[in-house]
Amino acid sequence: MSSTYGDWLRQQREAAGLTQQQLADTAVMTRSHIAHIEAGRRIPSKEDARRLDQALDTGNVLSSFRPQDDAAIADYFESARHLEQQATMIHEFALSYVPGILQTERYARAVLGAGFPPRSDEECDRHVVTRLERAKILGDPVTPMVCALLDEAVLRRPVGGQEVMAEQLLHIVHLAEQRRVRVHVMPFGVGVYPMLQSMLTLMWFEDQPPVGYSEGQAIGKVHDSPAVVHRLQSVYALALGEALSMQESIGLLRATAKEYGHHD
Repeated sequence: MSSTYGDWLRQQREAAGLTQQQLADTAVMTRSHIAHIEAGRRIPSKEDARRLDQALDTGNVLSSFRPQDDAAIADYFESARHLEQQATMIHEFALSYVPGILQTERYARAVLGAGFPPRSDEECDRHVVTRLERAKILGDPVTPMVCALLDEAVLRRPVGGQEVMAEQLLHIVHLAEQRRVRVHVMPFGVGVYPMLQSMLTLMWFEDQPPVGYSEGQAIGKVHDSPAVVHRLQSVYALALGEALSMQESIGLLRATAKEYGHHD
């Protein structure tokens, strides 16, 4: 989302002589939510925009010019990356490859090296470092709580070759056995299910409304409309109910790693 809307909100707040906390109190929102809107990382809901107009006496300007909830983000993952670092709970659904925060260095390099147009070695290195930085949120033994729902295709697609895949799958096994993440595999035998359109990330926060992030070819969307987020949460919960149990999933991950050539 462009920060123009956020910049204008900040200018109106400062012109009114209000701090972010004072505006948040008047508009019945959290200070961090105001900060994210001003930084261009969040889109206010229609009700939020209406309350902001009331609090700042701006008529219906903030409501009328509110960006569309489904607007594509120029650097489409940047907003979601910032939110990911603040989340207290993350639910991932992966359709084609391992979610970024669970990727090993070699797996990440294989994924990022397959982009088009091709990246230079220097650019690829930079992206790999960024991806590994994201994974550092798992260094905290408790927060965020992470659940990963993986389509079986994620396990079967040999990204980077056999050795890289075995290492990657065992990395997920290790995280699961250390109780750092919960992992569930959606087996091919389930057939069609409602989440086959794209990858999805759901995030919850201590002092902000939850959001969803979906991504497809060259486009990503942060969803913070309460109705949309609730629907995405419901679809995820339904899919999770059809997936393998955590114990069964760990067993399948281990067996698949062995097929890729790993031997204990």
